[in-house]
Amino acid sequence: MKPKDRQNSIVDLVDQQGEVTVEELAARFNVSAETIRRDLAQLAASGALLKAHGLARRMRHVVEGSFDERLGEHAEAKAIIAQKVGAEVRPGEALFIDTGTTTLACAAVLARLPNLTVVTNSVAIARLMAAGDGQAAVHLLGGRYAPGNAQTIGVSAVAGLEKFRADVAVLTVTALDAEGGAMDANLEEAHIARAMHANARRSIILAHSAKLGRTAPHRVCRLDQIDMLVCDRQPDAPLALALAAAGVELR
Repeated sequence: MKPKDRQNSIVDLVDQQGEVTVEELAARFNVSAETIRRDLAQLAASGALLKAHGLARRMRHVVEGSFDERLGEHAEAKAIIAQKVGAEVRPGEALFIDTGTTTLACAAVLARLPNLTVVTNSVAIARLMAAGDGQAAVHLLGGRYAPGNAQTIGVSAVAGLEKFRADVAVLTVTALDAEGGAMDANLEEAHIARAMHANARRSIILAHSAKLGRTAPHRVCRLDQIDMLVCDRQPDAPLALALAAAGVELR
């Protein structure tokens, strides 16, 4: 296993269990304890987890890497989510799609559906949808250009959303938990997501399992404001119960 793949697996395991010892990780991945310690040091430096004496702990508050770094992470989970989203969108619908590596994966599936109208602040998603077999009508929001994520943000982008009404807002988030709802690490992206949510008939929130039970600084919406949550696997019992109580459909 490549170091990057092993480190991604370590993060997933720590997310699921809360904390894991160096010895357990070394045995699981059949490497030395020293190799695991180096992995944990790198992951802790990137903000992916907390490194304590002899173990790794889940970082409850999510710290996101760059867009390019996230493109290669959790690819299988994002592919599962994309297929599920493709089954929930009907031909001819109008969609808001915000910037994210998970929504980009979804766009590759949605681009095959016929006659969609897509409003997005992501240059990459706009290109993908416009080039798809479904011949989508694509509207790229104006605004301040942020090159790191190849997206438009700011007051102009949010104001532009007020001119549209969508059937569905497809939104990716940084974190989701019972108390905070759907949250984003970036304030500007949270503004976009809130405006899309407010101007859509229903909202589909995307979050792979590593984002569940975590928090981020900027709330997008409460649990009871989510119509559907699409994940790669079932949430753990406490969050699943909170979602059910809030009336959220789970896919």
